[in-house]
Amino acid sequence: MPDRRELEAIAQRYARRDERLAGGDRYSLLRPEVWQMTQERQRVLLQLLAQRDGQPQDWRLTEVGCGAGGNLLEMLRLGLRPEHLCGVELLPARLAQARAVLPESVRLLAGDASVADVAEASQDLVLQSTVFSSILDDDLQLRLAQTLWRWLKPGGALIWYDFVVDNPRNPDVRGVPVRRLRQLFPHGALQLRRVTLAPPLARLACRLHPMAYTLLNTLPLLRTHRLALITKPL
Repeated sequence: MPDRRELEAIAQRYARRDERLAGGDRYSLLRPEVWQMTQERQRVLLQLLAQRDGQPQDWRLTEVGCGAGGNLLEMLRLGLRPEHLCGVELLPARLAQARAVLPESVRLLAGDASVADVAEASQDLVLQSTVFSSILDDDLQLRLAQTLWRWLKPGGALIWYDFVVDNPRNPDVRGVPVRRLRQLFPHGALQLRRVTLAPPLARLACRLHPMAYTLLNTLPLLRTHRLALITKPL
């Protein structure tokens, strides 16, 4: 029951967020701050993945909280095969958006990721992007982390992208510091990168000039997210 209540609360929080953003273009790739944030994250992720053994076409990946499918589309561009991809999404409307843009051979699962039909030790990579910061219950965070860890093969890795600090203007999310990452994945080998200029600053900077994003982003304390590769021991 506690998990069910928290899952319902998460759905309500996302619904409020979607309502606030209805009709807006804040996350459109046509906005200069958005494409700068996206390209920065992609560049750092590619640097981390380039260190891994094997070829992308052989990797199997599941994303928890796949949303409208944008990250899975990025994985297709990287070279992963659609039949090796799986997305899990709590919100039916978002899952329908993902189904509309992804190849049919990409497997999409609805509902609670902690009970999703993903075999243990079957995935080379598991991806989560701003999911854990949306879970305000510590126990549910831990149970989901344990689930994702079980999905990974020995030597596999979790791709983690999430807030580092709390957002004082958004009580529906909370930052996940490094100490919490180590509690959630105590046996993982962490490669950590601080990324993403604080979005309000990024929007302001790019109104002046797109290069202002790059200039401000040289200061790590102004970056609000962490990109990590958390590797499971062999």
